[in-house]
Amino acid sequence: MTPLAELTTFGIGGPATTLLQPSTRDELVEQTLGTWGSPEDWLILGGGSNVVIADEGFDGVVVRVATRGMSATRVEGSARPVRLTVEAGEPWDAVVAHTVANGWSGIEALSGIPGSAGAAPVQNIGAYGQELSSSLVSIDFLDFDSGRVVRIPAPELGLGYRTSALKRGRLGLVVALELALGDETSLSQPIAYAQLANALNVRIGDRVPVAELRVAVLELRAAKGMLWDPEHPDPDSASAGSFFTNPVVSENFARGLPADAPRWPTAPEEAARVLPLGSDIPRIVRGEYLVKLSAAWLIEHAGITRGFALPGSRAAISSKHTLAIVNRGGATAADVVQLAGYIQTRVLAEFGVSLQPEPVLVGVQL
Repeated sequence: MTPLAELTTFGIGGPATTLLQPSTRDELVEQTLGTWGSPEDWLILGGGSNVVIADEGFDGVVVRVATRGMSATRVEGSARPVRLTVEAGEPWDAVVAHTVANGWSGIEALSGIPGSAGAAPVQNIGAYGQELSSSLVSIDFLDFDSGRVVRIPAPELGLGYRTSALKRGRLGLVVALELALGDETSLSQPIAYAQLANALNVRIGDRVPVAELRVAVLELRAAKGMLWDPEHPDPDSASAGSFFTNPVVSENFARGLPADAPRWPTAPEEAARVLPLGSDIPRIVRGEYLVKLSAAWLIEHAGITRGFALPGSRAAISSKHTLAIVNRGGATAADVVQLAGYIQTRVLAEFGVSLQPEPVLVGVQL
């Protein structure tokens, strides 16, 4: 039996009872439906980059999505005229590299993110001020309840910060996705992240050639140990990427944190309203502002430094970035969970913030 550790960037996880690896869309749909029709437990596995699998493995059927392929069409008159359809098993960074090579903009800041394309809408992946939601048009989705492949427009997916309706419980499988990309100038979308702007020596809101932006993003990710290369693995990159999401708290709660704690206010959207002529304009009552905090800052200021490890553990904080837990060689899922739990406890005790794990936990609990 193939250990699932060999199919994950963490390098952790025991074997599955049955491992299926369909390579075409028809095979993927047929084998997945067959799995759903059996009494065994099942797991859909993509690129294995955002998952922690138990040391005992998975007692059931694992369907590893390996379908590949991309095709582009044009929609004239659109601000983003390129429509790129991507099969779910296509490695995500290969998708970004393809768009950049063609001068198409929209996902260039998402360079270097490991995993498969099919997982991208589940997490609504994002980095350096860009999210998939800004380019996603729709997905082709094998619905668990109906057993049919349906097309779901992006607005119906409930995409938010590292979440979607798919992550919140809508069962099924992403078969393919469609992206809307710009191609008129080969320039990036406006840069929205200060660290990236500084690396490029430009201002927030500026645009640069997409190829130039991709190089800068890859360099930034490599410096943080967030660039996975299976051919030349870096011990600081044997991870599930960012292990915790940046917590979102109320503005009132954020005021109680130290003044130097990074925070990004996010105002609730005000719904549009139509008033009859001559009516009084009502007082606008706004909801409380929410504030996104830096999980990395919270971890560091809770006394957990880069490279930190519990005694006897082979799991550690990355020496390059406190937001990643890495496998230093021979780490177990139990090692990872123990360290993650310790981090959660320290941050909660110091700041009253409960960090939430970003990876999917299979057979393990925090």
